[in-house]
Amino acid sequence: MSDWTKVLERAESLLERLEARLPARLENPDWKKVVASRWRCYGGRGFLQAVTIPDHIKVRDLSAIDEQIKLVDMNTRQFIAGLPANNVLLTGSKGTGKSSLIKALLNKYSKKTLRLIEVDKAELHELPQIIDLISSQPYRFVIFCDDLSFSADDDTYKTLKVALDGSVAATSDNILIYATSNRRHLLPEYMTENLESTYKGEEIHAGENIEEKISLSERFGLWVHFDAFTQDEYLMIAGYWVKTLSSGSVDVDESVIRRSLQWALERGSRSGRVAYHFAKNEVGTRKLQDIKSNRIR
Repeated sequence: MSDWTKVLERAESLLERLEARLPARLENPDWKKVVASRWRCYGGRGFLQAVTIPDHIKVRDLSAIDEQIKLVDMNTRQFIAGLPANNVLLTGSKGTGKSSLIKALLNKYSKKTLRLIEVDKAELHELPQIIDLISSQPYRFVIFCDDLSFSADDDTYKTLKVALDGSVAATSDNILIYATSNRRHLLPEYMTENLESTYKGEEIHAGENIEEKISLSERFGLWVHFDAFTQDEYLMIAGYWVKTLSSGSVDVDESVIRRSLQWALERGSRSGRVAYHFAKNEVGTRKLQDIKSNRIR
């Protein structure tokens, strides 16, 4: 082997190692076929991964949140129509349908150019890349951040602030951010920060740290709050899912109601999620018993 051949081989090896470290060229999925995708990062490279098995929940499956549905649905319709619309922050008790509402609206309007990209909190620093990638697409994109909150030493919220309000460049009119959180103020607040407040007569002026933390939530134009369900609302949701999952073959009688209340008591919650889990257990158990009975016969 000549010296020149060895040099070429070493050069090719070096180029291969360099290519492995270069960021991959970002590409859009086929949005005609893909309704939802997730932003994924592997080996320091980000890309859009199509959701192959989407959640098929419908708006009619959501109970006891009619006012919240109305608000977010109207905002989404404005967005799809190319009219002014707001970024949305959905807050409140866990398991009350915040994330389910967003997925249900995607299913409702996916045929009208609505698309969804789910971004984990840990990947929020990638938002500028995502926005650049989709801003010229002929679709309306909701960037979905689920269960959003930040710790005191987490500065990724700054990227979200820029994405919500824009920097020197205007935000793209085909992109909105919908986020869910169990708390209205996404950053933790501490008693010591209240000491920074100043007083002018009867007026109270918050300190800089509190202003910084409140300002993130204020960048969402629409706030939608979800209250915890009452016992009657919980029973209504549990009954709906029992009938739906059983295709109407299971009657919601006193025994089912009693078991659903016991199920909620054991879990310390009367959320819609708990009601759905009860219904899956109730219907699944009954169907398994029916299968066993038919085999015995």
